[in-house]
Amino acid sequence: MIDLYTWSTPNGRKISIMLEECGLPHSVFPVDITNSEQHTPAFMHISPNSKIPAIVDREAGVSVMESGAILLYLAEKTGRFLPGEGPERLRVIEWLMWQMGGFGPMLGQAHHFLHFNPGKAPYAEERYAREAERLYRVLDRQLSEHQFVAGDYSIADMSIWPWASRFEWQGIDLAAYPNVRRWYLEVAGRPAVQRGYDIPQTGAAIPMPA
Repeated sequence: MIDLYTWSTPNGRKISIMLEECGLPHSVFPVDITNSEQHTPAFMHISPNSKIPAIVDREAGVSVMESGAILLYLAEKTGRFLPGEGPERLRVIEWLMWQMGGFGPMLGQAHHFLHFNPGKAPYAEERYAREAERLYRVLDRQLSEHQFVAGDYSIADMSIWPWASRFEWQGIDLAAYPNVRRWYLEVAGRPAVQRGYDIPQTGAAIPMPA
């Protein structure tokens, strides 16, 4: 049994999608970050950085924080969605790190300035809007040559897709990135992704591009 501590953010959805894809039994413990529940001593014991998501694997007696580390842990635990060796494994880890180091943090800044605080910092809005567009171009080129980001469907897709699902917050028109749009819709059609997207359950629907 996996205890999942999460909220309805892209990073949280990575892990709920992975758990659903693997069919791992799990209990969900919502951590309402809008009410600063991530700063409680009990949660910080599991996640010292006070960030969701985090898991406790009761079978193994371990806790794991940071979404990329959790994806790697669950992939190794189940033997799924991460090749065991060779260049195929490296490609998946490479694109997972691309999301962790760029696509997530930069789009998070775009959310802050373009969606939540428009008009307050024109320089920042322009900077992060341009970087969002650049990152989508990188992703579009990669997907022009591959059905999924790193070849077969993997934790790389589960890491990147939830951030792409907030394309509206980023001022991104997926029609301008046809390969991303094709991939986005294909991933969105997976039943496990549909289940994992709405965890914790709030009735959230997957955003669909025009």
